[in-house]
Amino acid sequence: MYSSSIPIRSDFLIAPASPDSYLRLGLLPNGKTRSIRLLSRRQRSPRASLCSDPLLVQAARGNAISRPPAWMMRQAGRYMDAYKKLAKKYPSFRERSETVDLIVEISLQPWKAFQPDGVIIFSDILTPLPAFGVPFDIEEVKGPIIHSPICDEEALKCLHPIDLEKLQFVGESLSILRGEVGEKAAVLGFVGAPWTIATYVVEGGSTRTYTTIKRMCHTAPHVLKALLSHLTKAISDYVIFQVKSGAQCIQIFDSWGGQLPPNIWEQWSKPYIEQIVSLVRKECPQIPLVLYINGNGGLLERMTGIGVDVIGLDWTVDMADGRRRLGCNVNVQGNVDPAYLFSPLPVLTDEIHRVVRCAGRRGHILNLGHGVLMNTPEEAVAHFFDVVRGLSYDTLFEDGVTAKELEPLQL
Repeated sequence: MYSSSIPIRSDFLIAPASPDSYLRLGLLPNGKTRSIRLLSRRQRSPRASLCSDPLLVQAARGNAISRPPAWMMRQAGRYMDAYKKLAKKYPSFRERSETVDLIVEISLQPWKAFQPDGVIIFSDILTPLPAFGVPFDIEEVKGPIIHSPICDEEALKCLHPIDLEKLQFVGESLSILRGEVGEKAAVLGFVGAPWTIATYVVEGGSTRTYTTIKRMCHTAPHVLKALLSHLTKAISDYVIFQVKSGAQCIQIFDSWGGQLPPNIWEQWSKPYIEQIVSLVRKECPQIPLVLYINGNGGLLERMTGIGVDVIGLDWTVDMADGRRRLGCNVNVQGNVDPAYLFSPLPVLTDEIHRVVRCAGRRGHILNLGHGVLMNTPEEAVAHFFDVVRGLSYDTLFEDGVTAKELEPLQL
C-alpha cells in the first residue's frame, strides 16, 4: 500500500516538534526526513509580506511571502464540466474566446471552483492576429488554419500596425475580471512570443516538423526577420494594452521555442523576446513578466539574461537542478507533471511538497509543467489548490534552507 506524507490543513501550522509529537513531512533536500508537529494558527507569528499586491505578484517580484502562490496553465477550459456544457451551447472556440460575457464566465469557472492565486483570461495566443492583418480560422480537428501563410516579401504587405480597437473584447474582459477577483488573486494576461506566433503564420497552422519556417532561417532570412520584427511590435503593444486593461502579470508563451537548437533559438527567438521586455518595461515598469518555453531544459542558461521576472520550467526539468542552473536571483514557476493529477491524491500531495521544497522559500509560483490535460479529474485540481493553501514556508524551511543552498533530492 502506498504511504504518503499527511496533507497539511490550511487551519494548522507546522513547527519544530517535541519527541512525542512527531509527524513526517516527506524528504529534505538531502534526502532525510524532518520531524514536525502541528500548531494552531493562533500560536504562530506569520511572516507574510505586508504588501497589498496579490500573492502571485509578490512571488513574481521575489518578495518574502508565507507560501507559494499557485495557478495552472490551461486552468480554464476543456477538463471542467461547466466548460463542456458551455461549449455545447457555443460550439465555436472563437466565439467563446472573443465574446466578453463568455470570456469572463469561462475565466471565472476555475476561480469559483478552486480559488487559485491567479486567474488567467480565457483566450488564445492567436487571438490578436486579425488585428494586424493575419486572419485565421479554427477547425475542430486540424486546429488553427491560416489560409494565406506569409513566406515571401509580397505576403508581408498584408501586415499593418495592430488595431487595438479590434481587441476591445480582451480589454473589457480583463477589466471585468479585476473587478470580480479584487485583490484575492492576480489577473493574468498572456501572449505568444514572436517565434511561436511566426510558426503558425509561416506554416499555415500547427505543425510537427517546423520545416518551412526553419528553412526560411537560411533561404529567406530577410523575410523572417521582417515578420518577427512586425510581430514583436504588435505583441508589445498588445501586452501594454492588457496591462492597462487590468492584467497584473503577463505570461509570454514561446511554446515552440524548444523546437529550436539552442544556438538557433538565441538568434531567432531570444532577441525578439528581449525587445518585447524592453518595450513593455518602458510603459509598464512594475508589471511582472513570466516566460514559458515548452522543452526548455536545453535553454535555461540562455534564458537568464532575457529580462523577465520569472522563468517557467516544464516538467522534464528537475526543479532543484533548474534553480541551480538559473541562479538564486531568478524567480521560477512550475513544474508539477500534469499527469500527477491522474495519480492517487496522496501521490499528488507528495509531489507538490517535493517541488516546493526544491524551489525554495522565495521567488516561486507553483504551477504545472505544462497545461492541464483533457479528462483531468476536477477533484485532483481541487486537491492541488487545497494542498498549496495549507503550506507554510516557515514549516517547510524551518532549518533555514534557501533556494541558493538547495541540493537535489536523494531518492
